[in-house]
Amino acid sequence: MDRYRGNAKAIRDLVKGYAVHRDTYVDKEIFDLEMENLFPNTWVYVGHASQLKNPGDFITSKIGHQPILISRHRDGEIYVLHNRCPHKGVKIASEACGNTGKFFRCPYHAWSFKTDGSILAIPLKKGYEGTGFDTQAASEGLARVRNVKVYRDFIFARLADNGPSFEEYFGESLSTIDNMIDRSPEGKLEIIAPPIRYMHQCNWKMLVDNQTDTCHPMVAHESSAGTAVSVWEREKHKFTETPMAVQLYAPFMSPYEFYEGAGIRVWPNGHGHTGVSGSIHQDYDDVSEYMARMEASYGPERAREILGDVRHNTIYMPNIMVKGPVQILRNFIPLAVDKTLVESFVFRLVGAPDKIYERSLMYNRFINAPTSIVGHDDLEMYERAQEGLHSDGNEWIDLHRLYEADEQRDANEVVNGTSERQMRNQFYAWSKFMTLGMDEPVEAAE
Repeated sequence: MDRYRGNAKAIRDLVKGYAVHRDTYVDKEIFDLEMENLFPNTWVYVGHASQLKNPGDFITSKIGHQPILISRHRDGEIYVLHNRCPHKGVKIASEACGNTGKFFRCPYHAWSFKTDGSILAIPLKKGYEGTGFDTQAASEGLARVRNVKVYRDFIFARLADNGPSFEEYFGESLSTIDNMIDRSPEGKLEIIAPPIRYMHQCNWKMLVDNQTDTCHPMVAHESSAGTAVSVWEREKHKFTETPMAVQLYAPFMSPYEFYEGAGIRVWPNGHGHTGVSGSIHQDYDDVSEYMARMEASYGPERAREILGDVRHNTIYMPNIMVKGPVQILRNFIPLAVDKTLVESFVFRLVGAPDKIYERSLMYNRFINAPTSIVGHDDLEMYERAQEGLHSDGNEWIDLHRLYEADEQRDANEVVNGTSERQMRNQFYAWSKFMTLGMDEPVEAAE
């Protein structure tokens, strides 16, 4: 018998603020409801306009379990479509990206569609005359996602007909995307390489939680980043400059005091970021000519303001993380209750020295790839947690750190950098969007 379907109260009871129930991570019914309710009710990132430079270019994505197709039409507009043929439901595009030319063609029965989704041709169309076909949804072609926003080339979509507008949903949190874009002397980003893809045997929310967990790096990464620091201390007298690998790994060993002072900011609807007044991304070697190019574009004061914003990880509810100072976006794609695919994209700052892009690519390989020595630390923790949560010793996950009983659910505030405030913030939003549009909560069955 379903415990949660149609029962808003039971879902909301999983979130106490200072604790969340283990079912949020291990229960298949909850996972299915996330795919049906949470993801359709929120604004989900589906791609970037730089991946669609030419007419006929397309990328594929998912919103929950629903396959999505994004294409550039000949009029220059971007269209977000449901990736299924209106005839028998076959996926139109199975590749991650490509160029389809002037039209999409279903591989099953050769129905074809323009790149804006409208129907182009149906084989033996005379067989549909007089059948009433022209009044059906199938005659209109690929169904369009109606709620789409292209924000400074970042493409977001919401499947649900009703809900908060894009501006209401993201609010001031868009400042992270703005800052990452403004780091380009030309105010433009582009994706020019495929992402790193890395499978994780855990619930997708574990990865989201970890992005603002500042109490684990110096513990979980001691054997990897800590070893790198120890080796560097022993060997640095042989070098005239600090290798980039050391610059990337060493900050993971920053002490609790550093993170406490760095701060965490939370925004309404589950968004938030670490690194308010300081970040482990602030002490990389300067790149020759970069500041000069930024000052030429923005003026000295504005250039310093842009580059001085060193926020670490920004979570955009439900499932992406943006790391502005190194131009990385990670997409946590839920496949099953205990299986998540992570895509890590690197953006090139248009007009910036190539060394900036090279550093971002190196960061992605060193930190986010399956071969990363620190990435495996996190993966082991996720998998241990996924297994450990099946223990009946305690059904609740504790989030008490710096909790206050009168904590506001849709706040905009800065707190201590080791607080679990942002994790609680995410679950407040999770509860809201999981039950958005549901009838009044009913009592759970005895």
